[in-house]
Amino acid sequence: MKPVVAVDVDGWWPAAARYDSPFIDARPDPADITLLVIHNIGLPGGRCGGPQVSDLFTGRLDYNVDPSLADLRDLRVSSHFFIRRDGRVVQYAPAGARAWHAGVSMFGGRVKCNDFSIGIELEGNDHTPFEAAQYAALADLTGALLARYPVTDIQGHEHVAPGRKTDPGAFFDWKKYAESSPSLVLANPGLRVVKGLL
Repeated sequence: MKPVVAVDVDGWWPAAARYDSPFIDARPDPADITLLVIHNIGLPGGRCGGPQVSDLFTGRLDYNVDPSLADLRDLRVSSHFFIRRDGRVVQYAPAGARAWHAGVSMFGGRVKCNDFSIGIELEGNDHTPFEAAQYAALADLTGALLARYPVTDIQGHEHVAPGRKTDPGAFFDWKKYAESSPSLVLANPGLRVVKGLL
């Protein structure tokens, strides 16, 4: 097993490229980070490989590139992390800050999941399997986050915003993700984190 690249004290992961987003703010309780939320995103229109996701999260999106982007014109969103198809990771917000990724959401009887979660976007869509390189990067990132923060649960966006969101979708393999670490167990939905097994 390769060594974990630690998340630094400021919440940045050195293994990721850093693109700062303006769409973040302070958490109500900086010590309350107990949830990872897994998403998927592909722009424009579910496509992969272009700069549009990073441009959206950093407020630089050219809405004229594709007609489907017009609907995003007034959207102010971000995520902590974005994992490209080839496994490269981009970070837009320090993990200790609140990124704007989950929207109207609830988990464990608590609303506003952005307050207590870290968002991880996988490049893709609901209709295409994710790449082995993405699962490998997600495993590395998850290990680093679990070593730094008191995360107890990992859920899909579809689980915390049911009926409103469908990602990461049916092609995300929760079992494969769980097998990446002995501290992760299937919870139906999502995963539970069993501390002490890292």
